[in-house]
Amino acid sequence: MENHPSNATRSAVAASPVRRRLLVTGASGFLGWHLCRAAQATWQVEGTYHRHLPPLPGVTLHAIDLNDLRRVASWLSELAPDAVIHTAALSQPNRCEQAPDLSYAINVEATRVLAQVCGASGTGRSANRNIPFVFTSTDQVFDGQAPPYSEASIPNPISLYGRHKVEAETLIQALHPSAVVCRMPLLYGPPSPRAECFLQGFVRTLEAGQPLHLFTDEFRTPAYVEDAATGLLLALETTGLLHLGGPERLSRYDFGRRMAEVFGLKQDLIMPCKQADVAMPAARPPDVSTNSERAFALGYCPRGVIAGLKATQTWRHDGAV
Repeated sequence: MENHPSNATRSAVAASPVRRRLLVTGASGFLGWHLCRAAQATWQVEGTYHRHLPPLPGVTLHAIDLNDLRRVASWLSELAPDAVIHTAALSQPNRCEQAPDLSYAINVEATRVLAQVCGASGTGRSANRNIPFVFTSTDQVFDGQAPPYSEASIPNPISLYGRHKVEAETLIQALHPSAVVCRMPLLYGPPSPRAECFLQGFVRTLEAGQPLHLFTDEFRTPAYVEDAATGLLLALETTGLLHLGGPERLSRYDFGRRMAEVFGLKQDLIMPCKQADVAMPAARPPDVSTNSERAFALGYCPRGVIAGLKATQTWRHDGAV
């Protein structure tokens, strides 16, 4: 005897809303992985990765080389997601300085293609339909001479990474005027299974009993990564520029002291130093702390550094990653 669903069951299925599909590029990265996890509460999430398949239950994953521009354009046009958040990037300023062609290909050219397809909508199922697009830029678009920086501040980058991000921002504004450019701060938190942030290196150094030299003259407004992911989802509700900085302006040195306090590590191993003391390929702006009042008005509510570090410590103890 066949099993047929009851009228009540059929009605419930018919009434259940179809979840919109969100595409996240860079799903194996530090920010992208956390964003995919956060987005699953309200979206059907799809993600791209290049070489390293990230463990992300519930997320449909696609192996895509963003440097293969023709393939990316046709694939995205056919996939036709309901929204795209582009987190994939070459985001280490020193590496960008050492590999300028790779930086341009990933940070500018791939972004151009994604914005063009989402803005002009290409062909296939996405024809004649604008796809909401959020791009993760950086506070490194500023020179650090006139903080705090708001969305009205004029970019003046001093590194190749910053210059490439500014060029990408300009392309997006031309190709997809209703897109959102989110300038991200220094992000910290628990690692993804395939990527770390600077915090893990700091901790390893101190746990090994080694001195950790941190700048006293480089200031940022750091944000806990899960809060930044929430901010990116909120960005889908607006257009234009949006700063997603944290609530506190801190030097690298002050951040390290707070990290040591929360993690129970030796603060006397943290040594103050100046930017001029360390030779690096990429120039570093002294103070790119941002004003994120526009995001706060949308409901963005990043926690303070102590709270974010305690949340990271909970992940470590629970073995969540």
